[in-house]
Amino acid sequence: QVQLVESGGGLVQAGGSLRLSCAASARTFSNGFMGWFRQAPGKEREFVSAISWSGGNTDYADSVKGRFTISRDNAKKTVYLQMDSLKPEDTAVYYCAADPSTWGRRRIDTEYDYWGQGTQVTVSS
Repeated sequence: QVQLVESGGGLVQAGGSLRLSCAASARTFSNGFMGWFRQAPGKEREFVSAISWSGGNTDYADSVKGRFTISRDNAKKTVYLQMDSLKPEDTAVYYCAADPSTWGRRRIDTEYDYWGQGTQVTVSS
């Protein structure tokens, strides 16, 4: 089966930074794009960011635009989420996902085929 392995979460103070990584199998990177979602306690899973495999397109939720940066390393089969100026409301479990579908469906969690196990991000005041 395809595996997505996430890392980089942790506990930081408000205003700090974290860099999340998602290492994927070669088969997974044949998909069209990768996405990041997050789920906070008592809330539904929400879209954070996405990046296309070959076209260089990126997308960000309004809540993180200007603070988060998504990128990927094709040789390492890895996607990254650089998170700067973190806020307490960013506290959540962050998941990476792979999708063979269309770019227009990038914000829809149910359209993704493969998911990582999640990594905890906690931002304190």
